[in-house]
Amino acid sequence: MAEIIYTYNNKPYLNLTNRCPCACKFCIRAVKDSVGSAETLWHDSDPAWDDIRHALESSEALFFNAGEAVFCGYGEPMCAFENLKKAARWLKERFPNLALRVNTNGLGDLINESPTAHELKGLIDTVSISLNAPNAQRYHELVRPRFGEGAFCAMLHFARDCRECIPNVKFTVVDVLTPVEIEECQLIADKMGIPLRVRTRA
Repeated sequence: MAEIIYTYNNKPYLNLTNRCPCACKFCIRAVKDSVGSAETLWHDSDPAWDDIRHALESSEALFFNAGEAVFCGYGEPMCAFENLKKAARWLKERFPNLALRVNTNGLGDLINESPTAHELKGLIDTVSISLNAPNAQRYHELVRPRFGEGAFCAMLHFARDCRECIPNVKFTVVDVLTPVEIEECQLIADKMGIPLRVRTRA
């Protein structure tokens, strides 16, 4: 059985789904079955809210002094949007000083067919968005979203919405990009007023 809650770099992570609308060329899921403390992060199917709540209740000790908990597993957390919000409310009620972060590909609006950033207001403290390319064509080549080339613009739009209602918004790129492409991504991030971090490929 896949872990719903696991630890990585001394932080609790919530693995709510394996669904993802992308097939990134650099995805860690193609390399190994788990990270951190998890033996496997592959669910047979998305865990129901009752299962998530039970996992939270059974793992409360992990959150007391964690500082931050992260929604990030072997799928796109915005594919389990309703359970993400329920889990965030549960955590905020019991651990009001715990910061919550969502690591996302930024395609939540397309996944849920409606604007999503404002629904995270008051629940999520940080949204980390995978920029991963300097333009739509390169994004489509590397990230391979099922939504087509329009996904790049949708991701940027989500980032702008997050800036209006989330305290901390960040971009990331993976170091599979060329130095020139990373510089171009930095220009996008600077123009939008969002910090950029370069991640090492798994």
